[in-house]
Amino acid sequence: MTVNYGSKRTVVGAHYGTADWLAQRFTAALMVIFTLALLAQVVLTKGPVGYDLWAGIFSSQWMKVLTFAVVVALIWHVWVGMRNVWMDYVKPVGTRLALQALTLAWLIGCAGWALQVLWRL
Repeated sequence: MTVNYGSKRTVVGAHYGTADWLAQRFTAALMVIFTLALLAQVVLTKGPVGYDLWAGIFSSQWMKVLTFAVVVALIWHVWVGMRNVWMDYVKPVGTRLALQALTLAWLIGCAGWALQVLWRL
């Protein structure tokens, strides 16, 4: 006897989306900590805030690596959020795939640009 009523939706576990949620919280916390540390450096520095101050802050190798790690965290944060927006609100599969591909291409381009800017200082 076959049952032809009810949902044909695949049921997933109760933790579906937990990884995305954790990624969003982790990357947001990392960005907040970095921003507060950077603001503290600028506020506690004596003298005018100009190019020399910013170049001095980002001149050490560890600061460049830390900044790029935060850029990668920002890109991951944006990717998770935009991917979820595209999946939730764009129903045609082809359009959704195109938007996700364009988003990913844009984010990879931003990462490359950040890498170039950081190591050109």
